[in-house]
Amino acid sequence: MTDTIDAVADKRSMDRRRLTWRTVLFGFLRSRRLGTRRGDEAEVVFLDWHHPWLFVMAVGTMLLSCADAFMTVQLLRHGMVESNPVMAAILEYGTGPFAATKMAMTGVGILTLVFLAKARFLNRVRTGLFLTVFFSIYSCLVCYEFVHLLRFL
Repeated sequence: MTDTIDAVADKRSMDRRRLTWRTVLFGFLRSRRLGTRRGDEAEVVFLDWHHPWLFVMAVGTMLLSCADAFMTVQLLRHGMVESNPVMAAILEYGTGPFAATKMAMTGVGILTLVFLAKARFLNRVRTGLFLTVFFSIYSCLVCYEFVHLLRFL
């Protein structure tokens, strides 16, 4: 009898909801909500699983944002001027707050767009498309900055 009481006590003391890498991997590979729950739902907005393209666009945009921050600081050292007035004001506090603010703003924007990827903007365009547009714009911006950095070499 005491063995069963000890087993029950051990089971209650274990926190099965603890976050581990196994949990993350299992949740990524075997997500439960892949489609609508009911047949009468017209469209899924919030899912447990997102298309891999969104992952590529989100990580790519974040990496381009890091490259943009680095190249912006380098170009400022060569006499260029920050054209974004908000980021120019933050640059007055130093490059650390500039980079942290840039990464935080980009990260929150990406998380929001991924979360709302299936929603429609103005009932026409899927919000996930905006992530592709931002990735393309960031790519052009980083290329522009890279060309200017080559001039200073």
